Order: sequence, then C-alpha cells, then structure tokens
Amino acid sequence: MQIVLKQKMKHPGEILVRPSRIMGVTRALGGILLFALLHNPVQTFGTTVLPWQSVILTWNASPDTNAAGYNVYYGGASGDYTNMINGGNATSTTISGLTAGVTYYFAATAYDGLGQESVYSSEISYLLPAPAATLQIRSAPAGQFILTVSGLTGQTYDVLATQDFTAWSIIGTVTLDAGGSLDFTDTNAASFPQRFYCTRAKP
Repeated sequence: MQIVLKQKMKHPGEILVRPSRIMGVTRALGGILLFALLHNPVQTFGTTVLPWQSVILTWNASPDTNAAGYNVYYGGASGDYTNMINGGNATSTTISGLTAGVTYYFAATAYDGLGQESVYSSEISYLLPAPAATLQIRSAPAGQFILTVSGLTGQTYDVLATQDFTAWSIIGTVTLDAGGSLDFTDTNAASFPQRFYCTRAKP
C-alpha cells in the first residue's frame, strides 16, 4: 500500500500491508493517496471547515474479493491511534477537525464480511501545515505603515521587509489573538524610499 502526500510534499512515503491475520483479507489494499484540501472553506451545517483542517484519504480497492470495507486509524502519536473512521466499501474518506501545526499518524486496515480486521498497514505521518497569513497595509502618521496580519488564531508569524526582493529582514513577530488578526506598526518605514512586506509562520 502506498501513501503519497500531495501538499508541497518533498518525499512520498511507501507503506506495505503486513500479512492479514484473517482468512479472506490477505492482499495489499493498493495505493493510498492523502491530499490536503486546497479549496475555499466549505459550509457544513453552519460550521466552517477550513482547508488546512482536513485531509482526504483515497485508496485503490483491494483485489481480494473477501474485503468488505476499510478502516482508517489516526492519532497524534506514532502507533497510538485515538481515532478511527470506517470508510465502508468506498475508496476514499475525508478526515476533518485536524489542527494545523500538528503531526498526525495514519494507518489502515481491511475487514471482511464478518468484521474481522487485518493488522495495521505500515504507518505514515503528516505534518498539517499552518495556513499562510494575509497581510493588509495602511498608512499612519509620520510615514509609518500599519500591517494587519490575519491567519490562524494563536499562530505566531514573523513580519519581514525588503527593498529589493533579494534580502529579507525580520522586523517583528506577532502572535494572532482570538480574532485571528493583529496589527503591527513599521515605525521605520519612513527611512526607506520603498519597502515590501511578507509574513512567515513560525513552526
């Protein structure tokens, strides 16, 4: 079984299903693909599901005709799966309610018509990245600029500035409040003929 992470992933991982402890489900589940959702937030029963809080796990159907369905296990520590999603006989499932900046560990099993489950597949881990912050700029007295940083509540971001897009310097750090935004004032802006800004999430 192969898992491929598809959000700026550098190295795909490979998972092999160990031999089943049940009679009927003895073959590999096939390839599994894990995607972080990369679209706008969607509304579900009035609750916003943010794209960095969900992943989609997709797999190829097992070639074993006795395989009736699949379970996906995950948690915040290696080998300690505190959550389980029954994927039924579908070949994908969405895992929501995840926390940005946390590493999750995933494994899968197959089960037969009697509910007997195979052993766990090999494990794969995935660090759910923090979302990029947005930055709004407005002028202030004495040539200063006020930068409003918006992003994930509680996340810390560096504020960087440059004159030439080559050398960037950290000019401040903000930790976003419960509203998910915070103002930062560049008191040195008037000292430069031009200045450009960006933010970077701190791990």
